[in-house]
Amino acid sequence: MKNSFTKLTLAVLTFIATVTLAADRPNIIVILADDLGYGDVACYGATKVKTPHIDKLAAQGCRFTDGHAASATCTPSRYSLLTGEYPWRKKGTGVLPGNASLIIAPGRPTLPSVLHSAGYVTGAVGKWHLGLGTGKIDWNGDIKPGPLEIGFDYSFIMPATGDRVPCVYVENHRIVGIDPNDPIQVSYGKKIGNEPTGREHPEMLKMKLSVGHDGTIVNGISRIGFMSGGKTARWDDETLAQTLTGKACEFIEKNKEKPFFLYFATHDIHVPRVPAKEFRGSSGCGVRGDVIQQLDWSVGEVIKTLERLKLTGNTLVIFTSDNGPVLNDGYDDDADQDWRALRAAGLLRGGKYSLYEGGTRVPWIASWPGRVKAGTTSDALVCQVDMLASFAVLAGTKVPVGAGPDSHNILPAMLGDVKLGRDHLAEHCQSWRPSVALRLGAWKFIPGMKDKSQLFDLGKDIGEAQNVAGQHPKVAEDASKTLQKLRGSSTDE
Repeated sequence: MKNSFTKLTLAVLTFIATVTLAADRPNIIVILADDLGYGDVACYGATKVKTPHIDKLAAQGCRFTDGHAASATCTPSRYSLLTGEYPWRKKGTGVLPGNASLIIAPGRPTLPSVLHSAGYVTGAVGKWHLGLGTGKIDWNGDIKPGPLEIGFDYSFIMPATGDRVPCVYVENHRIVGIDPNDPIQVSYGKKIGNEPTGREHPEMLKMKLSVGHDGTIVNGISRIGFMSGGKTARWDDETLAQTLTGKACEFIEKNKEKPFFLYFATHDIHVPRVPAKEFRGSSGCGVRGDVIQQLDWSVGEVIKTLERLKLTGNTLVIFTSDNGPVLNDGYDDDADQDWRALRAAGLLRGGKYSLYEGGTRVPWIASWPGRVKAGTTSDALVCQVDMLASFAVLAGTKVPVGAGPDSHNILPAMLGDVKLGRDHLAEHCQSWRPSVALRLGAWKFIPGMKDKSQLFDLGKDIGEAQNVAGQHPKVAEDASKTLQKLRGSSTDE
């Protein structure tokens, strides 16, 4: 789709990048926040919460104003980041239960496997939510396939999300701290064991429910699904951030002598929002603001570790989010009452679960002191699906033929060298029908049922308030044809 000038420009810049960067083989860290909106941090316009460490990354690097997740919900966007494939091309990439099978086939080329083949030590820390094992999982033995079978050398993960059972950590193939005399069972169909549930005993909850989330109670919070056993292995919600951040920094420390890739997927700011006591009430604008500041602390600990080990000059850090923001998402934690204080999506329309820009346009910061020009801003269109192709170039290797079908090498744009990124992008939201919209430059096209399509000129209308499909029928028609061609025979409708 790119014109010949764009192709030539990117080809030349790619060659230069390959020659000058491959020899350096920089460390690569992707910090993937959870449900963090475009307007949730200070360097993107937030005025109530304080995010000095995230702001520092932006100040010493490049802040992108048009950076995207590949989907407006977590599992599909993470699938795309690691595979370089749009999620709507593969059935089964919707939001998964906590006992789902691994949805990335072992042996398939992925972002970690490609970097591993280039000599990188690869690690995954934090929220996983891409499934584990095949078929029924025995949570009390070796749990595989998982991260190690798709290219990671080390993993310390939450199997799914904080609001889903099982509420345990899995390190490599085993649950951490499991007692063989207290075996774990997990069900997403019917209640198992004798543990109380939120539906049966709401008086036992320290966090009220709003929608669903009425399964097994763990730490005074009821979750989605049911579990029994594993009392000594269950996480403490108030120390989730400290535990995961500590493991991320530990991975950096252990691998400081060799090139490494760290995929650090934080739990914050996903529900249930349970900040550590030192962050409780710290923002002055509710628990959601508190966990944003806790997330900022996690980023700061990673930065401090790099500085202490003198690795900042040879480490590319990408900070971004898996999808746009959501306020009330199953727990009545008063986050929706703080809307005026926290304009979570900034000036964008929509958020998590939406095909509007607020669903996939998220904070995106690239920091690499000495290589990425400090204090810069880019309006290049970039997407997490492009990390596979772009980081392969950065590592001096190639993506195997046929892998990462939707991943474009836009490394020069990612590093802030040029203002040209993608010229088109498919934006996805599994809960909408049709589920895929199209960006063509500044145009945004959302197909509709019975010809009620929407077209927005984001250059003039960033908030997607004025549908101009009637004024620009040719643009809408061309966009519709382009989207149909791009989608082909996708499987998620």
